Amino acid sequence: MSGSPICEFPTQNCSDKEVQQILSAAKVIAVVGLSHKPYRDSYRVAAYLKEKGYRIIPVNPNAIEVLGEKAYHNLGEIPEKVDLVNIFRKPEAVSEIVEAAIGIGAKVVWMQKGIVHNASADKARAAGLQVIMNKCMLKEHHNAFGSCDCSAG
Repeated sequence: MSGSPICEFPTQNCSDKEVQQILSAAKVIAVVGLSHKPYRDSYRVAAYLKEKGYRIIPVNPNAIEVLGEKAYHNLGEIPEKVDLVNIFRKPEAVSEIVEAAIGIGAKVVWMQKGIVHNASADKARAAGLQVIMNKCMLKEHHNAFGSCDCSAG
C-alpha cells in the first residue's frame, strides 16, 4: 500500500500558547466540510465559533447556505481573505485542501480532532502557514478563553 499510513499522529503541532494566539488573531474562518445538519460536529463547532464573533465561511459543494452564510464549492471560490482554514474532511482529502489553502493565502490550516496528515502539514509550514492537527477548535477556544456555553463536543 502506498501513500500515508492509515493512522498518523502529529509529528509537530502548535503549542497551547500558539493556539491561543491563532484563535485571537483569526477573524475569518473557512470551514471545509461544514454540514448543514445541526447534529454534525462541523455544524456545532462552526455555530459556536460564529457565536463567538468569527466570520464563518462554509465550504461544501452540496450546500447553498449554512448558518445563514453562503456556501462555496471550494476555497478558491471565496471572494474575501481567509485567515484560517478549518478542515472537517477525511485525511485523504487534506492534501488538496492544504494546496488550496496555500493558494488563497490563508495563514493557518487547522485539522479537526481525528485528522492528521503530516506530509501536508510539512508542505503548509514550508509555505509559511501555521498548522494545527488533531484538535477540536471549539474545545481549544474554550480552553483558551473559557465559558463554553453551547452543547457541542
